[in-house]
Amino acid sequence: MGKAKTTRKFAQVKRTLNPKDARLKQNQEKLQTKQEHKDKELVRHVPQVASSLFFRYNTALTPPYNVIVDTNFINFSISNKIDIVKGMMDCLFAKVTVCMTDCVLAELEKLGPKYRLALRIARDPRFERLPCTHKGTYADDCIVGRVMQHNCYIIATCDRDLKRRIRKVPGVPILYIANHNSVSRPSDSSFRSLLIASPVT
Repeated sequence: MGKAKTTRKFAQVKRTLNPKDARLKQNQEKLQTKQEHKDKELVRHVPQVASSLFFRYNTALTPPYNVIVDTNFINFSISNKIDIVKGMMDCLFAKVTVCMTDCVLAELEKLGPKYRLALRIARDPRFERLPCTHKGTYADDCIVGRVMQHNCYIIATCDRDLKRRIRKVPGVPILYIANHNSVSRPSDSSFRSLLIASPVT
């Protein structure tokens, strides 16, 4: 009786498909084609934008300037003892509307009690709240997406990665803190588009 049981189990194992079976190869090829289609959809192309889009050329950038503030900018302004609104007005020589996305506020809440002063500053009634429609609370993607859609914002950040990503978008100025002062700078792609557009003399 014991012998019959072992042979039955052995027979069940023998019935499995060979890894080189044609049916499996067809399935694998179908999966590969589906994956290739998904990879093609993931490729993003940056749209071509008109050259010279900094301050006076970008018609959307007019006083009062709309400035989106990042988490790092708030923390750096606290450590350098700079009032955010006053520092921006001194830097840009115009009225400023400080904007704060829901993601930035959520990031500050996640950082915990160590950053409660930054959270209190972020909840200042002078700051305009921008609602987010996407999932998750990653502020960098949210800010870059908003700038790509609407070219009417100045981005205030001290985050290197975010600055690098925003510099690829032409016409978006970056405001950051260096040597206890706020500094405004156009994106590198704005300079490149200016060089391409200007005739050689």
